[in-house]
Amino acid sequence: MKRWLAGVMMAGVCGLTMPVEAQQAVPQRLTLERVFASPDLAGSNPRALKLSPDGKFVTVLRNRADDRDRYDLWAMDTATGEWRMLVDSKKIGTGAELSEAEKMQRERARIGGTRGIVAYDWAPDGKAVLVPLDGDLYLATLAGDVRRLTASEAGELNPEISPGGHFASYVRDQNLVVLNLATGAESKATSEGKGNVYFGEAEFVAQEEMGRRTGYWWSPDDKRIAVQRFDESPVGIVSRAAIGAEGTKVYDQRYPKAGTANVLVDLYVINPDGSGKVKVDLGTETDIYLARVDWTPDGKTLLVQRQNRAQTMLDMLAVDPATGKSRILFSEKSGERSWVNLSDAYRPLKDGSLIWWSERDGHGHLYRFKDGNWTQLTRGDWEVAELVGVDEVNGRVTFLGNKDGVLERHLYTVDLARPGVVTRISEPGFWHAAKGNESASRIIVTRSKGDQPAQVMLTDAAGKRLAWVNENKVAGDHPYAPYLAAHRAKQFGTIKAADGTDLHWEMITPKLEPGRKYPVFFQHYGGPHSQQVSRQWGGALQQYIVDRGYIWFVLDNRGAANRGKAFEDHLFQAMGGVEVQDQLAGAAYLKTLDFVDPARITTYGWSYGGYMTLKMLQAAPGTFAAGVSGAPVSKWELYDTHYTERYMGDPRKVQGAYDKANTVADATKISDPLLLIHGMADDNVVLEHSTVMMSKLQGASVPFEVMLYPGQTHKVGGPGVSVHLWKTILDFLDRSTAKTEAPAK
Repeated sequence: MKRWLAGVMMAGVCGLTMPVEAQQAVPQRLTLERVFASPDLAGSNPRALKLSPDGKFVTVLRNRADDRDRYDLWAMDTATGEWRMLVDSKKIGTGAELSEAEKMQRERARIGGTRGIVAYDWAPDGKAVLVPLDGDLYLATLAGDVRRLTASEAGELNPEISPGGHFASYVRDQNLVVLNLATGAESKATSEGKGNVYFGEAEFVAQEEMGRRTGYWWSPDDKRIAVQRFDESPVGIVSRAAIGAEGTKVYDQRYPKAGTANVLVDLYVINPDGSGKVKVDLGTETDIYLARVDWTPDGKTLLVQRQNRAQTMLDMLAVDPATGKSRILFSEKSGERSWVNLSDAYRPLKDGSLIWWSERDGHGHLYRFKDGNWTQLTRGDWEVAELVGVDEVNGRVTFLGNKDGVLERHLYTVDLARPGVVTRISEPGFWHAAKGNESASRIIVTRSKGDQPAQVMLTDAAGKRLAWVNENKVAGDHPYAPYLAAHRAKQFGTIKAADGTDLHWEMITPKLEPGRKYPVFFQHYGGPHSQQVSRQWGGALQQYIVDRGYIWFVLDNRGAANRGKAFEDHLFQAMGGVEVQDQLAGAAYLKTLDFVDPARITTYGWSYGGYMTLKMLQAAPGTFAAGVSGAPVSKWELYDTHYTERYMGDPRKVQGAYDKANTVADATKISDPLLLIHGMADDNVVLEHSTVMMSKLQGASVPFEVMLYPGQTHKVGGPGVSVHLWKTILDFLDRSTAKTEAPAK
């Protein structure tokens, strides 16, 4: 599920410390049309930030001022700070329609609806960039020359340049293809992919739930490729009707519902021309997940992470690429009522050791595995989020974490020779993201806070800013500057859960008038691997809602991310339980506030949040004036294996847990106004989740409202559609609260 939030719900918005001139200015009022128009009110929004291999350039995908969803490739010279466009997506692209496979990959990567250039890959010599565009591939040089590499109808997936720079590789027609960059000659590295058999791609649950986007991996010396083969013939078929405005396309999609068969996975090592094929020994059990695949820096060993179906065990296999023989280096095991989370915060080092992320002590921390021995590098009641880089020469590890409090994320370092001694190198008060070169001697840092939308800078290993990539200061002609004077600040606080646990909340209020009581827009998500409350910039939509007179409120319940394993494990085989109780505790808290109208608290959520809306209305009728349920999961048996079984177990073994989590069985308990929303081409939470709920409500004569979006997937949005969506939501909530407004004292 991966927190389908972007475009359909809001991240937290933060208050601005307004300069005198802004305070004295006549504030402009936001409109929905302006919130979703171009240029983006948050300013320039660069994506896919990378350093060139030689460190001379920072490259980004930058959206156009006149089209916030179309991206071009830009490069900044780190010595001079000068920018230039490397590839103009409108000049180079053909405008060809993407293949269905690429469209679905973009949905999995949460960039559906994005146009132009969405990804790129640097050549290892730093002299060229591989650019996929409109289904074909181009090679762009720093001089501005662009060479088209492919011109096929089928389109190319998962393109990259090999580590040695000799080849470009990609998947076409379910097979891995290798292109010699010197000669332009193509060769099929695999040829058996057809029907239900695929080579070089990641299966649905790997893309959607495991964070693995590819199905092949080059060795560092360009001599070998590890390539995944999967056979989806055992997977059940869901006939998905992608209902559009002027027609319907029916897709027989292989969709592994919880408790049903997954794809069959094999892993091979081959030469670039397809010869020398060796099968990797993944063990005798075939009902497994291929979680991660990596090569050691010397190319002599393939590291394979194998996860069992129950996700209670993760084995790290060391594979001999010449023979395919494997052995278990170590294993991660879950607690009794828990699961093993996957992570990308690990790194095989040149000395043969491994930096590894684990929750074995109850929190996500870094360890070093060397010669069969473990050294814990970080520890404490906090979480390591991402590994940014490892300087093997100086023995320093750079990472992101929340040691300074769960509401902020910072850059830290720890020395291999001084485990446990952690140094923060980022400025307090911000929420940070970062991408570094291999040693983190240069880091691209993205940061935001309550009075600053996302800024991007290039720093050194100590976190010192070397250059702005995007200062994005809200002043002058910044798109948000005219609205700054009316911006309302966010407040933070905590309430207690039933077990005494602190739960964090954030709130934005209109300018409060004495004696007046206000309605509440109570937004929630509720599911695992998501943190909603944080000290980072969000966007303008919350401000628009607050400007309409609503209090905006969000709470992180037990089960949310970045609070440790025990906090998350509350959801084990109990979805729809403690997270509902905690959100209802948030509603009870709101009703104690003298500026809140207790009869006008509304609730909204999307995806898991949509599921939560249904469960909350069922659990406590009369608590909310109205509820909005966007793309909800209604029955977990209808959702996919890897996500659902991780938390809920296998329904063939624990059907009782699924029955309790079900929303359809208790549909008739809903008595408050309900608006159901769903995209009619959703292949993630398929439309069946809403239609089964609609049918149950209709059969019991329970009134509700519905808005369906033809052609829209799980992310409902785009030109015109986003405005329509939010007008529909807010008009519904306005109507539902209009008759219950408490008179001012």
